[in-house]
This record gives sequence, structure tokens and C-alpha cells, in this order.
Amino acid sequence: MKQCYFCTNTISYVDHKNVEMLKRFLNPHARIMAHSRTGICARHQRKLALAIKRARFLALLPYIAR
Repeated sequence: MKQCYFCTNTISYVDHKNVEMLKRFLNPHARIMAHSRTGICARHQRKLALAIKRARFLALLPYIAR
């Protein structure tokens, strides 16, 4: 079982402006990967999804990849 990226690095706030970190958790089609695939705990998966959605709304991340 994988360790949670945010728990191991003691990241308390998932920042929606940190685009490079958010891209790690998107697949090539710009979809959010499942926590079983990434190894993120459920609490941080919810925070990550919210941060990705905020970044998409601000046009920092794409909704779909071409």
C-alpha cells in the first residue's frame, strides 16, 4: 500500500495555485486519479479534488486534455 503524499511530506494545506504539484494527480486526459491509484488518504483526496476544481475554475488547469 502506498503512503499518502501529503501526510508523509507534512503538507497541511493543498494549495490550488501550486499547479505542478496538482498535475501529479491528474491522468493524461486531465481527470483526477483515484486514491487507490495514487495512495492518498481520503481526507487529502477530498482536499485535492477541491483544489483541482478551483484551479480549473481559475484556468490554471484544463478541464480536458487534447
